[in-house]
Amino acid sequence: MAHIIVVGNEKGGAGKSTVSMHVATALCRMGHEVGVIDLDLRQRSTGRYIDNRRAYADAVGLTLASPRLVDLPEIDPGTLPEGASETDHRLYAAIERLGADCAFILIDCPGSHTRLAQVAHSIADTLVTPLNDSFVDFDLLAHIAHDGEKILGPSVYSEMVWAARQRRAEAGLTPIDWIVLRNRVGAQAMINKQKMQVALEKLAKRIGFRTGPGFSERVVFRELFPRGLTLLDLRDVGVKQLSISNVAARQELRDLLRALKLPGVEVTF
Repeated sequence: MAHIIVVGNEKGGAGKSTVSMHVATALCRMGHEVGVIDLDLRQRSTGRYIDNRRAYADAVGLTLASPRLVDLPEIDPGTLPEGASETDHRLYAAIERLGADCAFILIDCPGSHTRLAQVAHSIADTLVTPLNDSFVDFDLLAHIAHDGEKILGPSVYSEMVWAARQRRAEAGLTPIDWIVLRNRVGAQAMINKQKMQVALEKLAKRIGFRTGPGFSERVVFRELFPRGLTLLDLRDVGVKQLSISNVAARQELRDLLRALKLPGVEVTF
């Protein structure tokens, strides 16, 4: 069976699409077959990223290692058992379509609470949660006291992940490996950043996730999107000398993939 990676966070702007595209493409470049499902049916950022990649590669005559994007198929409700969810079966059908050929299926969830996101979390083998380096984003995981240190209790997203874990346990599946990334981190060292790190480490022990390295805030990520490119494609499109920032960003991607500890993956770029 394909290993399912879910990238989820109920808040927009945390860099889910950037993380999704770079992880999926890096796995492809290392020789793995990867399928992608974008559950943000309205904004569809990851889907658009892959569309841009195909269009750019065709326009300039390049062959770029790319994940296989599958949209949720339409299902005739009349073919479903009584009481079955059409939404759930659309996702299961997309996964089945990819599962025969793909070693990994990456599912990018919307920045909101939806039924599709709930189902995706319950079938995740690996759950990746990018988090802006801000207590505004941290509040999705846990409520924290005014001193920025004392954790008062889990919040809405953590409770949703807990429910997904319970459903997996009831189904006899292996536990979710949950990794929270501090993403879009600024260059300046501030007291707030230090408090965020301490708070995440405390919360990780309390509710059961691992912390991992995300990406720093860099202009290059916004510049790559229109062409559907990732950091690993720069030399393929004629960039002979990478800037210091780009070299550092590639190292962040290596660190992220190693932190995910995906089965059968040896980071070789």
